[in-house]
Amino acid sequence: MKQEKNTRTYEELVLDAGLADYAPVRGCMVIKPYGYAIWESIQDVLNARFKKEGIQNACFPTLIPESFLHREKDHVEGFQPQCAVVTHGGGKELEEPLVLRPTSETIINEMYAKWIQSYRDLPVLMNQWANVFRWEMRTKIFLRTMEFLWQEGHTAHETAQEASEMTITMLNVYRDFLREDLGLYCIPGEKTPRERFAGAEETHSVEVLLRDGKGLQAGTSHNLGQNFSKVFNIQFQDREQGMSMPYQTSWGVSTRLIGALILGHQDEKGLIVPPRVAGIQTVILPIGIHKDPAILEAAERIERQLQDLGVRVHCDKREHVTPGWKFNEYELKGVPIRIELGKRDLDQGCVTFVRRSTLGQKESLPIDHVADVVPKALEEIQSNLLESHKSFTLENTHYPKTLGEFKERLEAEGGLHYMYWDGQDASEEEIQATTKATIRCLPNGPEHGLNEPQNKEDVILTSTGKSIPALFAKSY
Repeated sequence: MKQEKNTRTYEELVLDAGLADYAPVRGCMVIKPYGYAIWESIQDVLNARFKKEGIQNACFPTLIPESFLHREKDHVEGFQPQCAVVTHGGGKELEEPLVLRPTSETIINEMYAKWIQSYRDLPVLMNQWANVFRWEMRTKIFLRTMEFLWQEGHTAHETAQEASEMTITMLNVYRDFLREDLGLYCIPGEKTPRERFAGAEETHSVEVLLRDGKGLQAGTSHNLGQNFSKVFNIQFQDREQGMSMPYQTSWGVSTRLIGALILGHQDEKGLIVPPRVAGIQTVILPIGIHKDPAILEAAERIERQLQDLGVRVHCDKREHVTPGWKFNEYELKGVPIRIELGKRDLDQGCVTFVRRSTLGQKESLPIDHVADVVPKALEEIQSNLLESHKSFTLENTHYPKTLGEFKERLEAEGGLHYMYWDGQDASEEEIQATTKATIRCLPNGPEHGLNEPQNKEDVILTSTGKSIPALFAKSY
């Protein structure tokens, strides 16, 4: 595993960069303004992508009657250990306990049963941005917390084919978002039956390799079939004047994406934030403004020009900290572009231009050219981050020829391991028990830069004679 040397642990980077802090409640976090600005950008980008698919935002309650979860057997078994339950309210014991939502399939389907009466009401394409609660035993800030923010989409369709197509459409939306907007080269594929969402017929995911050699499930898309429609008795009059049940999907990503961004784009200096989701895309540092007011005037003029172009820009006018302190601060925070402007720069009609992804390569740029250069540079940085992460991912994807080689390389190097699997739950459980690695997904074809796994006859667990290409990794 080719890793950069980092002076800070993951947790230290989260705290030092001002992204989040630990809350008084165990396993919970406070997202600070700098971290929340990234989440807001993620929301903006995804909302634009969702609306292209005809999806509308809605809002459903946080509190769900406990009986709703018990209607769907697989669903309640999947989430019961993680549920937080409210038993008292207003000083009295409640007649029925209320669950703090771990996910919203049940409450949403209760409403769909009222709203869907005819095929003319379909498809229903809804999403909500919300907080959810899961009683996690082992937590890690952003990556796994007891309360977190996410979006969850829920759709209902007239036919099974439409639901199947929607499942893959949203998987591809996530794939494109991760690659194009977060600069993370994800690999999409189907989850094994053991890893399916509780109550789904199929679960698909986008998997990301992080710089520490672990995999991360960055987003999921589920084909729910008619499971929840049957449980909640959702029926509509079909085109033949009979009664039918809709086919459904659900899909989501969470603030876990910020953890993926941190572990996917850090270096020895700290965080590197992809421009498309950066709360601050460009920071301007006027130096010595107490000596020459013209420096601040020029900095503010550049700030206005960039704002007019839609660049998220911040002019840092603080005088109680040194320029060196500011340089280190914004490098740690991962702001994509830094513009320095001091007396010498101003006299020469220039600024000092620094890209976060190529520290040490300072450029002298004419002040009049800044507004032309910054937008192009932001797109170049975005593209370069994706290429860097793609190269990292493919270089650290291994093709073991034997089970022994897989175990040795996994322990020594981490990374992704693409090999054949016999399709059995027992062998999947055995691998996890002996190596702590799981099947991240069954990749959707070879078009993601993967080679074919090796030695179909010899590798991995051939008790059934089946040979299914599967992507293994240790994960969060």
